[in-house]
Order: sequence, then structure tokens, then C-alpha cells
Amino acid sequence: MNSAIIKGTGHYTPEHILTNADLEKIVDTSDEWIQTRTGIQERRVLNGHNDIGLSGMATNAARDAIDDAGLEPKDIEAVIMATVTPDYRLPATATLVQHNLGIGRVALMDIVAACTGFLYGLSVSRAFITCGMYKNVLVIGGEHLTSITNYEDRTTCVLFGDGAGAAVVSRGEPSDNGRGILATYLAGDGQYKDLLHIPLGGSKNPFTNDNAHLPGRHVHMDGREIFKLAVKEMADAAEHVLEQAGCKPSDIDMVIPHQANHRIIEALRRRLNVPEDRVYSNIQSYGNTSSASVPIALDEARRTGVVKEGSLVLSTAFGGGLVWGSALYRL
Repeated sequence: MNSAIIKGTGHYTPEHILTNADLEKIVDTSDEWIQTRTGIQERRVLNGHNDIGLSGMATNAARDAIDDAGLEPKDIEAVIMATVTPDYRLPATATLVQHNLGIGRVALMDIVAACTGFLYGLSVSRAFITCGMYKNVLVIGGEHLTSITNYEDRTTCVLFGDGAGAAVVSRGEPSDNGRGILATYLAGDGQYKDLLHIPLGGSKNPFTNDNAHLPGRHVHMDGREIFKLAVKEMADAAEHVLEQAGCKPSDIDMVIPHQANHRIIEALRRRLNVPEDRVYSNIQSYGNTSSASVPIALDEARRTGVVKEGSLVLSTAFGGGLVWGSALYRL
């Protein structure tokens, strides 16, 4: 069976920074309140309708990943885009990225799996490659979360930022010395759908002149319940991939989890019993970027030398649906 390796990574975040001090002027909150509860100091945000949008961020991250892999756009045979904030309901954002990059007529799809979207994309790309269908697959996680954020709700507006991260997943070679995606695990349970959702805007409850101004167009979240479920299911998903690969938590060189909340990350670390210096977090700089958080953190960790070729990395995530999952990979 073919192996699937992460051959290159890239990321893009907007230049505009929204700090906790900025939010203090918008909503009843404080820097101390935000940092104590979330660990976030600032987040990157797109500015208005004339900015590059999700597809532009995704294109920039993808271009960096392709370059990092030593490939050209023509080498990509499939594009998988994970997002809950597409530029349009139709067409898929993957089609826009393909056109922007000048990739040929290849397989294109969007995945809606919230904060777990990038890991779903990794799992799908691994399946494509190991079965021999494709050689190089581009996987992107990207979000324009500030477009669905309610800046009158202090419990959620402090959390979210915009950005995109990408990875090129390629067919491995005998010389790769054990590199590759070793195991993935995906799961979900729709009974919890109301804990994290957007009530309006879908075909069941479409926007109308009467409801378009209502808070239902924004993200609604039950933070307390999400916290409890996130820690439990992320840890469970992590244990699944470790068992599949025949590894122990002590074998992990770095955990790169979804960047949702520093308290969730810390609780996960304790559940897995790994040292603090083996958990990567950049939530203080970007906030929660949903499907973009894992690939942004992975690319940042690679480019700063926190993880190197040969490092065994565990990523796990949890998001609206509810859906969750993990991936274990050797870089």
C-alpha cells in the first residue's frame, strides 16, 4: 500500500490585528477577562467586502504549501477545501482556489466539518493516495469567521479570527524512512448540533427581509458544554490514532491541537499526560480560526524549527456538528 506524506505546508493570516484592547471599545469585556478564560491576546481579521476573502487567504496559503513541497500547481491532482465560511454557497471554494492558482481540471471539493475540517481533509487525502488514485493532493483549512461573528455577544466575539493553512499530501517513496500519515480517526454525533451552530441562512431557515438582521445569522455556542465534550472527545480521538499506530503518548514529539481555548488545550495535555513543552499553541496570536488552526500551527511549528523532519506529531480537533478527529503523522 502507498504511504501518504505531508510534503509541504503554508499559511496566511490577514495583516489587520484586532486586539483585546480594541474589543474593550466594542463590547463589555476586558483584556484580563479574555486572557484568563481563553488565552487569546489578539486575532487577525479581514477588513470589509473589498478584502481578498476566504478564497484569497486559501490561495495564498496553498501557494506557499506547493512551493514548500517543491512542486508546481500543475502537479496537484485534487484540491480539498475545509471551511464553514465559503465565499459563496455555490460554487465550492475549492473551485476558486484552483482557478486562482492555475491548477488544471482536477478533483475539487469542499468539506464542512467545522474546526475538524482540516483533519477530515487529511484523512480523505490519505485515502486517495494510499489507494493509488492520486499522487499529490492539496488540503486547505480556511475561515473568514469574523463574517459570522456577533460583536454584541461578548462570550463568542472574543474568540474568533480569520486565516488559512494548507498542506500538500503526496505519495511517499522508499527513501522517506517511515515518514507519513500513520493513522487518522474521525467521528461525530448530531444530537449535539444545537451546542454550536448558525440557526439562519440555510435552506431550512433561509434569510428573509424580516430575519436578516437577527442574531441567528451569527455563531451560537454553549461554551460550558462544548468545553466538557471537546476535552473528552479530543483525548479519545488521540488515543484511537495512537493505538492504531502502536504508539504511546511518550512517543509523541509534539501535539498540535485545534486552537480553541487555552484551557481546553491544557486539559487535553493533562488527559494525554504529555509535558507542556510538547504541546504547540499559538492561540494568543490568532484566536480560534476553526479549520485553519491546525494547519496554521503546523506550518508555523515547521518553519520555526519546533518540529523537524522525523518528528512524530499528533493533531486533534473538535467542532460544530458535533464532529471530532485526530491524525498521527511523522514529518
